[in-house]
Amino acid sequence: MWKKSLHSLKEFSQQPRKLWVPIVGGLAIMSFGGGILVSTTVKPGSDKGFNFTRLLPFGKSSTSNNDRIGYPSPIVTPVVAQTPKQRAELLKKIAQTNDPSLDRSRARYLLASDFLSSGKAQDALEQLKDLEKDYAILSGPILLKRAQSQIATNQTPQALKTAQQLLQQYPKDPSTAEALALLGQQDKKYQEQLLAQFPAHPKSIELAKARLKQNPKQLVLQLQLAQYDLEAKDYGDRTEQLTQTFAKQLTAQQWETIAFGLWENQKYEKAAIAYALSPASALTVYRSARGFHLAGKSGSRDRYQYVVKSFPGTPEAGLALTRLISLAENPQETIAYADSILTAYPDKAPEALLAKANAQEKLNSPTAASQTRQILLDQHSASESAAELRWTIAQQYAKANNFEAAQKWADAVITGNPQAELADQAGFWAGKWAMKRGQNADATKHFQAVLQARPDSYYAWRSASLLGWKVGDFDSVRDLTPQIMPPTLRSQLPTGSEVLRELHHLGQDQDAWSHWQVEYQSRVKPSVAQQFTDGVMRLSVGDNLDGIFMISHLNDRTIPEERKQVQSLKQEMAYWQALYPFPYMQTISTWSADRKLNPMLVTALIRQESRFEPKIQSVVGATGLMQIMPETASEIASQLKVKDYKLENVDDNIKFGTWYLDSTHKIYQGNSMLAVASYNAGPGAVGDWVSQSKTQDTDEFVESIRYDETKGYVKSVFANYWNYMRLYNPEISKKVGQASPAQPKNLFN
Repeated sequence: MWKKSLHSLKEFSQQPRKLWVPIVGGLAIMSFGGGILVSTTVKPGSDKGFNFTRLLPFGKSSTSNNDRIGYPSPIVTPVVAQTPKQRAELLKKIAQTNDPSLDRSRARYLLASDFLSSGKAQDALEQLKDLEKDYAILSGPILLKRAQSQIATNQTPQALKTAQQLLQQYPKDPSTAEALALLGQQDKKYQEQLLAQFPAHPKSIELAKARLKQNPKQLVLQLQLAQYDLEAKDYGDRTEQLTQTFAKQLTAQQWETIAFGLWENQKYEKAAIAYALSPASALTVYRSARGFHLAGKSGSRDRYQYVVKSFPGTPEAGLALTRLISLAENPQETIAYADSILTAYPDKAPEALLAKANAQEKLNSPTAASQTRQILLDQHSASESAAELRWTIAQQYAKANNFEAAQKWADAVITGNPQAELADQAGFWAGKWAMKRGQNADATKHFQAVLQARPDSYYAWRSASLLGWKVGDFDSVRDLTPQIMPPTLRSQLPTGSEVLRELHHLGQDQDAWSHWQVEYQSRVKPSVAQQFTDGVMRLSVGDNLDGIFMISHLNDRTIPEERKQVQSLKQEMAYWQALYPFPYMQTISTWSADRKLNPMLVTALIRQESRFEPKIQSVVGATGLMQIMPETASEIASQLKVKDYKLENVDDNIKFGTWYLDSTHKIYQGNSMLAVASYNAGPGAVGDWVSQSKTQDTDEFVESIRYDETKGYVKSVFANYWNYMRLYNPEISKKVGQASPAQPKNLFN
């Protein structure tokens, strides 16, 4: 099945009272202690994608809020999630009022946009007439839509005049790039201005591609695409052509630009070569080494050593030493690298001590290994490596059926390493081991503690299940039909211009995306706010794969201040709803109901398989949202008596994928864990594991799955399932909110 590399960003980054008040038009306002939240009665199962909830400042009149750019409106904001047909009448009523409020301007702009996209350009022009006078913040986009509408109504001279007006009055506005493209059809000098002034804008990328199609040997244009068109499917092939054609002309800085693009596209060997030709720095040399390492090629060891010798004291040098430990050919070499880390890189000391202790054990020096481990526990007790050591010891005791000692060491992880990645796993198993010892009250406390501290984890779901919550167990998840309550409002973006934020707020996603391409100047080292915004912007235009990737890898930040910013983001429901978006909800709900499958489980599996990318294809040919192999699809089509289908089609793919998931459930009498494992590893492998298993405990079975990929897959799918439940099911969201302060507050809790 499909996988996404996790190296890119990780490598660069070292209860308030409520009151419902109904109002007309299908709207409702919820009053909180510090704000109001507007909601709409939207039909469940909309395929519109995701939107965010947010609080509006409380204590001001609606008119006051309506006149503030960046703040949602109780009248206009809720209709952004609706289709043009659904919202047309309400928008017309608002647009026809004489009140010169922001609501009226927003309504007119949305109407104009809807009219233009539906071929009613003359109606769009009527809404756009003099609109920039009342809606100054969107003057650039308004003039652009006017020019586009004039083109659509065969008023080319007027359109060119409007484009000139846009160019003269708002020369730096990203909308001007569109005006330059329009003017460039008449005069090539405007095309040159477009390429020079807005190289990252989609129109500029489009122009560069058109010119390169006529004449590929244009270095400047090829470099433009290498720097700004990173999402292109042919990026690797196109960049290889660039380097082969112009290798002798490229500067070191241009090689670094190319290297970054290749790295982002996971072309690690080629990126390593490009970084080797870049200006020598700790980062570029390290990435050259790491690129060869990730590609499984020789040369990484020498490059890591060069980083250590040439850039001592840098974070990359310390990281290079840890990589050298992983490449060590014998225990003595491991110990030598570990000692180098202990001498010069104290921040890496915990992992060096753990590696050293393991190497000493291999050298049959148990006393020395024990002493080294004790140093780790004494001097770096709160580290991830200390947590790993404690957890390893706990598992060893559990394997020997000494559950009292196992629980003791697991509890040491919880108390000594509460922020460690292993803490939720240790807490859950401490509860399980307490159950084995007949200490049920103690077990309950552990499960509650996991839910309190890590409400987003796989082990939080396992804890909730064992506590008797209505979230299903491995053998009952498929039968649940949970209520799904999608959000209907968008949050504010944490960064970007007022124009960008307003366009995003109005659901003008393609226009907002174009603006963001121009504004986003820190692609190599984005701030936390920029990275989150980029993720949200990608999701809004359907680039779910990279959107989720950008947001999830905020967790890889290592600088303390940045980690605080990420933790602050996690207090917002917008963060979690972006990390677990719910596109294709209607189609998923329809086919899940037809197969009698829990729609949250299907959504969870799709997120893991494809990150909601309908056209994605794995290296072995698995295609679409549910990553179906062509031969499997052929068999399913035969069973369903379907002749015409396309696996890249959302409906066909989910139809086939849910049929297959249902079939794996039938093989294992409705056990979703085994069904999900079979979806990844195949029924044959899972059948062998079941027949050879020495335990009747399902949690123990999951931990013993022989394929690490499948074990991780099962945990990830059910972690996804749990997060969709806690984010989109009112009952569970409220219950988690009562159990954990880490659960962001939203409409339900």
